[in-house]
Amino acid sequence: MTEALHIVLDETAMVAAGQGNVLASRLIHRANSEADWFLYAPACALVEADRVRPGTAEHLAALPGVTLLDLDLPAALAVARETSWAPAHTRYAAEPTAERPNGAVVATTAPDAWKGRSVRVIDLNS
Repeated sequence: MTEALHIVLDETAMVAAGQGNVLASRLIHRANSEADWFLYAPACALVEADRVRPGTAEHLAALPGVTLLDLDLPAALAVARETSWAPAHTRYAAEPTAERPNGAVVATTAPDAWKGRSVRVIDLNS
């Protein structure tokens, strides 16, 4: 049995998906068609992506393979400790939980922005 793959889209990955990035599209397809692939869109990153590319939020929210993550109280407390909401919510969503003991991987087109942070990344530029 293979381990489930959990992937959190950061705001750059969301914008890239809306612009037709092939790797982002593959992640979305796999999350929709494979039982052990899960793709998440944190609300704060979704807002930032929509500011950069209007229409991104509606596009991602309509995709059946993408789970939107609300800014609940624990997430809000984590975000409050940071200076930028989108990366903070994304990082929080990638942390290990009871459902995701190994955490999640962050999909991004800006991997350098994640250097020095305790998250694994998938570079969507490759």
